[in-house]
Amino acid sequence: MGLKPMNCPAHVQIYKNDLRSYRDLPIRYAEQGLVHRHEPSGTLHGLLRVRHITQDDAHVFCTEEQIEEEALRCLDFGFYIYEQFGLQPRLELSTRPDKRVGTDEMWDKAEAALTRTLEKNGLEYDLNEGDGAFYGPKIDAHITDAIGRSWQLGTVQLDYYMPEQFQLTYTGADNAEHQPVMIHRALMGSFERFIGILIEHYAGEFPLWLAPVQAIVLPIADRHSEHAASVVETLRDQGLRVKLDERSESIAKKIREAELLKVPYMLVIGDQEVESGAVAVRRHREGDLGSLAVGEFAERALHEIADRR
Repeated sequence: MGLKPMNCPAHVQIYKNDLRSYRDLPIRYAEQGLVHRHEPSGTLHGLLRVRHITQDDAHVFCTEEQIEEEALRCLDFGFYIYEQFGLQPRLELSTRPDKRVGTDEMWDKAEAALTRTLEKNGLEYDLNEGDGAFYGPKIDAHITDAIGRSWQLGTVQLDYYMPEQFQLTYTGADNAEHQPVMIHRALMGSFERFIGILIEHYAGEFPLWLAPVQAIVLPIADRHSEHAASVVETLRDQGLRVKLDERSESIAKKIREAELLKVPYMLVIGDQEVESGAVAVRRHREGDLGSLAVGEFAERALHEIADRR
């Protein structure tokens, strides 16, 4: 057990644990890796900058000929993830910083490979000169949140230096030893920061599929609680995330508080709903949607979740 500032050396050691052939490449390792950074206290910022970070970290070990294909796979994976959240990323190609390791020849090859990846696949990007990692150039994905702030999400970094320092090799088709290239990639980056960005991006109004509480059941009086509890159980059996508010408060107050919590659906239950086995459906911001059978509401909600609307 130990604290680590990055996952890269651990993945390198896994690679080094066996002899590798060109037939084995590319080799891809991924983990939700826990890392720690001793950030100065003045820079800590809620979920957006923390000392204890969980990263969707991966490292690809490949030949030089495989760089473009593997880098594009990483970007395509990122685009798919961002699309699920309605995020529109813009790409930046960050080149060699003043303080760097490795030779100019190494940097020339690495920057050219990432440039080809972007341009051959028609991907628009901005050039961010001098902002690469100290060991290699990178392609970063940035998004703009609901109030216009830019955040870096994913990154695809090309690294010739670390394989050299750790003396990584593979046996080529010529039966000689060659050095692999390493691609570092994280798509959400820090999960903590990604969650913070989503909260800001949605202004707390998560789409139904993502909302922590998708529906709240609101009995009007104590005599409606039994039916309300059965509705909660039925909807949970369907896979929905549902809560029951059986406090002895007015229904107006319960609805108002559910609106403030931005719960997507409020299901009101009174005498009529108990008698008919239905729920009176309210949608956050939209108001009353009428009465629906419990099964009909579940079907509607699951369809909305499947569509990721």
